[in-house]
Amino acid sequence: MTRGTAGTLTIDLDAIAANWRLLAERAKPAQCAAVVKANGYGLGAGEVARRLQAEGCRWFFVAHLEEAVRLRETVPELPIVALNGPLPGLERNFVEHNVLPALNDLGQIEAWQALAKRLGRKLDAVVHIDTGMNRLGLNASEVQALAQDKSRLDGLKPFLWMSHLACADLENHKLNLDQRDRFLSALAQLPKATASLANSSGIFLGSAWHHDLVRPGAALYGINPVPWAANPMQSVVTLTGKILQIHSVDTGIGVGYGAEWLARRPSRIATVGVGYADGYLRSLKERSVVFFKGQPLPVVGRISMDLITVDATEAAQQMRPGDEVELLGPHIGADELGERGGTIGYEILTQLGARYHHRYIGAVA
Repeated sequence: MTRGTAGTLTIDLDAIAANWRLLAERAKPAQCAAVVKANGYGLGAGEVARRLQAEGCRWFFVAHLEEAVRLRETVPELPIVALNGPLPGLERNFVEHNVLPALNDLGQIEAWQALAKRLGRKLDAVVHIDTGMNRLGLNASEVQALAQDKSRLDGLKPFLWMSHLACADLENHKLNLDQRDRFLSALAQLPKATASLANSSGIFLGSAWHHDLVRPGAALYGINPVPWAANPMQSVVTLTGKILQIHSVDTGIGVGYGAEWLARRPSRIATVGVGYADGYLRSLKERSVVFFKGQPLPVVGRISMDLITVDATEAAQQMRPGDEVELLGPHIGADELGERGGTIGYEILTQLGARYHHRYIGAVA
């Protein structure tokens, strides 16, 4: 089949599985979940979850109910937690699709409790405790209220107490210890249930942060969870774009919108059929490189919606329209590309567009 796509996004599910195994081994005896929100960080939640389920992963986390409903087709029985919780009036939808909402305040707990009463059965409860992120979760006074009035949990079965680290990627940040201690304080007041605090970077802070369940996300997809050290994770993604045209420009001639980049010598310019609509950030203008047969070539001129231009002078004799260049992969990972674009690797992965041909290595039926 002819593929007239912007390029090819290759996702190595073998590498994702190896990353999960590394994290699971490091977290033992805690269980290791997988966060597959934002369509598996842009790489395909269904494919990722299917492979990790085969590896032994038994917990999955997403952000929204809709993501969980789609994932339920791939993961028919295992716990799926929707981190953003239930919007008012949607509680029954979670039960219908066997999805656990993270209950982020006392009002949501009351609504979940009311639903349990209407259904005439106990409902598992995942409760998010805010220990310092200050985004979602019960604050200290709400935890105390929950602990002091046991009727607030009538009809509910505590299934998971969870919190989220704000600064785990900063190894020596004081808040890491503070959040651990606040979480321990909350757990001491509440009924026994599975407890979860550590995200990807939190796993590397040590066993005191692991509790019963760790929840890696970005590290599964090759993002470095320990910015203070070499990346222990395997590379997962390779993105290539096709060369559409190669043309010559003379010294002093501009390339791209605004003619901001001017050739300093007679140059050969390769136009590649990928742009910011495909997740190749506009901020990468003249800050990045692509690779042709391992040779770095600078991106020049503005990034367009559908095109980038590359100074291919050093490689033009070997290059032809239809050839591919590496935009992301072994030579330039998501973390580095994010830094060049003034952002983080998470954003690079999650912004990869839908126009690529997706190719999976190591998929399971």
